[in-house]
Amino acid sequence: MLVRLRRGYGNLVTSGAQLVLILIGLQTESVLGMAVCLGLMAPVSLVAWTSAYRRTRAIDDTPTSRIASAAQGYAELIGRGKALAGVPLISPVSQLPCLWYRYTIERRDSDNKWRMEEQGESDASFILDDGTGECVVDPEGAEMLISKKDTWMQGERRYTQWLLIERQTVYALGQFVTRGSVDLALDVNQDVGQLLADWKKQPGGLLQRFDLDGSGELDLREWELARAQARREVLASHRELRSSAELHLMQRPGGRRHYIISDLDPAGLARRYKFWAWFHLAVFFGALIALPYVWRMEGGF
Repeated sequence: MLVRLRRGYGNLVTSGAQLVLILIGLQTESVLGMAVCLGLMAPVSLVAWTSAYRRTRAIDDTPTSRIASAAQGYAELIGRGKALAGVPLISPVSQLPCLWYRYTIERRDSDNKWRMEEQGESDASFILDDGTGECVVDPEGAEMLISKKDTWMQGERRYTQWLLIERQTVYALGQFVTRGSVDLALDVNQDVGQLLADWKKQPGGLLQRFDLDGSGELDLREWELARAQARREVLASHRELRSSAELHLMQRPGGRRHYIISDLDPAGLARRYKFWAWFHLAVFFGALIALPYVWRMEGGF
């Protein structure tokens, strides 16, 4: 649950916590209660400011890379979203094709309040295509900041869903890795030995190919011919493997680096985080300024 809150709702949750602390402080109707709430609000706001500021810097300081020439490591990509293997994901609540979804289903109870009945989020990968190449994007562990949100009522239930649609522009900031031929640990001698062992399991075929004098067994010269042919076949196989298409992958980075996927442009994302950074900073200083005044108050509220 905490992971889901962090993935896109962190600023809203923190702001809600700040508001709750103020309300609790007012309801205590005591100087001590208000002072304690202000004292708690300051560190909460400072942590929230640090988080929003770090995300702003990560977006602003990471240049956009092209998939075909992107360096391995922390990178920013922008391109069009495509379904993996051409098969789109289907939203379970609206049955619409998409690349990613998150949904909630709430039910109105007897007190006319909405209670969470069901929620879910997809973790299937999709493709980002920037014109120079394709990169598989794994949404696991990402902060999904998706602007397309739909809410509708059906009977006593309220449905809310967020969708990332195919062909939308996708922004991804995370760990860029390339897997495929560059990762192949190919040992020619080992593979030659394995191929010869496989041929020995079918002696009829081995003799037919390399028993040049028809003696029914391979002499030293014929074994060398077989070994040379095995080496040629192994080298050809290795060349084919190395020339095959490489797989580019965007995934969650290690350490404390942020993993962000959005349908917003990086400038818009940076503005959003800057707003939250200034907001939390204002609340932090507001709490520090108000705290000594509260302590000087006499007679409570």
